[in-house]
Amino acid sequence: MSDITLITGSTLGSAEYVAEHLSEKLEEAGFTTEILHGAELDELTLEGLWLVITSTHGAGELPDNLQPLYEQISEQKPDLHQVSFGAIGLGSSEYDIFCGGIKSLETLLISQGAKRVGDRLEIDITQHDIPEDPAEEWLNGWITLLNK
Repeated sequence: MSDITLITGSTLGSAEYVAEHLSEKLEEAGFTTEILHGAELDELTLEGLWLVITSTHGAGELPDNLQPLYEQISEQKPDLHQVSFGAIGLGSSEYDIFCGGIKSLETLLISQGAKRVGDRLEIDITQHDIPEDPAEEWLNGWITLLNK
């Protein structure tokens, strides 16, 4: 089993690129990782550490490849008290519902007992041409919290 499961939701691939970059940085820091692009509930271990990275699609919604996981958690209501997670959202501040995808998924995870580690990172793609840069900066602080 990997130490950290990275779960991505992406329409154009930005969240996947961020996850792949952060996976490398986590492994350099001594963690093992697994990346699941558009995970489904039965692929996940309902314990341990997740890092959720998703873009926002349409009017504040999750991308199509992460929508099934959201629906499965909503319907099946699994016990996630043994899950801790980090949350990274990508979006454009030009839209009314900036980073709405990660906010809705985070709310759902917490409602099922999961505990967020650290603050949620919201990356504004209008301010960052390379979203991996602010994500890596955030990750350094997140790793510090994990090692406490």
